[in-house]
Amino acid sequence: MPEEQFPIPAVNLDEISDGRYLRQVVNYTGPEEGGTVVVDPGNRFLYQVRGDGTAMRYGVGVGREGFNWNGDAVVQYKRAWPTWTPPAEMIARQPELEPYRTGMEPGLSNPLGARALYLFQGGRDTLYRLHGTNENWSIGRNVSSGCIRLLNQDAIDLYNRVPDGSRVVVRHASNPVEVIGI
Repeated sequence: MPEEQFPIPAVNLDEISDGRYLRQVVNYTGPEEGGTVVVDPGNRFLYQVRGDGTAMRYGVGVGREGFNWNGDAVVQYKRAWPTWTPPAEMIARQPELEPYRTGMEPGLSNPLGARALYLFQGGRDTLYRLHGTNENWSIGRNVSSGCIRLLNQDAIDLYNRVPDGSRVVVRHASNPVEVIGI
């Protein structure tokens, strides 16, 4: 994506652990309405429900043990090339992040990547994000501090499909999405 503010290199597909994690349209029979984003952390997929019996499915990296969150939320707002500000709790666990207490400038090395969707619940920031990453190897793995990572190219695609105010359902790992015909 050379046209981006910070040109994004092509994905090295050898870094993706399984081809299932590449973006694709799948049949979707879940109860959610079209426009809903469904995160299935147990299987490491995110679905953007289309309302016609299909969904756009993205492979994701999810929170490692102890950093999971589930529930209903809304996309309060979205940002292109966002500033990343680690929460105080993260800085306490990882003191090397102290220089970023007031924020890390956008760019390819920024952990939020090219796009971020900010999840709120009941009008309050959950501190969880759907965001891009340049760590392609992390897709399909439990690696993050709770946020949902997508390839930068997929984060841009999702950003363009999902308006502010969209419903997001983050399933509990023990309640996976059942998809037929794939």
